[in-house]
Amino acid sequence: MTISYIALGLFILLAYTAEAVTGFGSIVIALSLGALFFPIDWLQTVLVPLNICMTGFLSWKHRRFIDKALLQKLVLPFMFVGTLAGLALQPLLGGIALKISFAVLILWFAVRELLKLRAPIKIEVFDVRDSGNGAGTLLTRLLVAAAGITHGLFASGGPLLVYALAGTALDKARLRATLIVVWFSLNAALTAVFLAQGRLAHSWTALLYYLPLIPIGIVLGEHLHHRIDEQSFRRWIYRLLVIAALALLLATLLSLR
Repeated sequence: MTISYIALGLFILLAYTAEAVTGFGSIVIALSLGALFFPIDWLQTVLVPLNICMTGFLSWKHRRFIDKALLQKLVLPFMFVGTLAGLALQPLLGGIALKISFAVLILWFAVRELLKLRAPIKIEVFDVRDSGNGAGTLLTRLLVAAAGITHGLFASGGPLLVYALAGTALDKARLRATLIVVWFSLNAALTAVFLAQGRLAHSWTALLYYLPLIPIGIVLGEHLHHRIDEQSFRRWIYRLLVIAALALLLATLLSLR
């Protein structure tokens, strides 16, 4: 196993630990760092199946916190439609365009979150199940659909979905549990698509190597979730994403010369 594969293993452990803490971020972190060494389309076929192993377990464990109404009325319908659109758009983007688009998306998200942690933005909270708040839910639906598109393109709909749900009345536990179910559902569907396309044929060995990292990440993440300051943890994760996005963007642009 080369240094690149060992580095990817470390990225995966960090990423899945982060998701066990916060409920999102595993594929975003692992993909943005792993893209420095490997093609995005291959990384997706490794990270997405690994993700369903983790989110399947966590979805069952934290099932009492899942907001089923939010899932059924808003998140899953619009995310599925967006994901299908993203899958349809993916062949239109070449490897270089895909990396640049992904780097820009991650850079936007990470910088925005760092600024929000530094000077918290006051967000009007609404309940999407309240039909009287049509303006808020319309914007949220559009953002959720956009999150689905980025999930279809990069298997990383987390940044936009977290942004979309920022104004909903979800506490920390419910947000984490609900997000985890979303990733399990969508990534199970994506894995089936990859299998049907034959894209998993070259990923089975890597999957077997990295699979033991998932329970380690779950144990670490569950431990950290109750014992560390979540804001500090997120701050370091977002800083890491900024560095990864800039490095990926620079490496990609230099490859064009």
